[in-house]
Amino acid sequence: MNAFDRFTEALDYPMYVVTAEADGERAGCLVGFGSQCSMRPPRFMVWLSELNRTHRVAARADRLAVHLLHRDQVALARLFGGETGDRTDKFARVAWHPGPGGVPVLDEAPAWFVGRVVRRVDGGDHVGHLLAPEEVHHPADGGVPFLSVTGALGIPPGHPVD
Repeated sequence: MNAFDRFTEALDYPMYVVTAEADGERAGCLVGFGSQCSMRPPRFMVWLSELNRTHRVAARADRLAVHLLHRDQVALARLFGGETGDRTDKFARVAWHPGPGGVPVLDEAPAWFVGRVVRRVDGGDHVGHLLAPEEVHHPADGGVPFLSVTGALGIPPGHPVD
């Protein structure tokens, strides 16, 4: 383990479920790399692994939905993080509705936003999708404890990395 690995292991990022729709094809995955990156205009960057199906669908999508999960929603996180859409229709197993542009929005997610893709950036083994939020839903009380990296450590990736 190198020094940078030790640095990043000390962080406890939020985990997100990112969903996409393009040409009638839906996809979604659990994502640990994402952050607000601008206040004016509001922008959020989410990074998708080139190994998974969601990346392939998102590359053709004009919008993505970014969902925060409650820290107790491990089964939902396991579905989107531990299963691959190449073999499993994840959306047949969850309640969802079409958001702006038809992007799937997970009904059980306590907080989410749909963003228009402004730009895509190559980041190595992940592609960044710069999003301009269009519709945002958040809990009224704002006190939801969200799922983070620590809470998702036991979820093996649907597409393992070497």
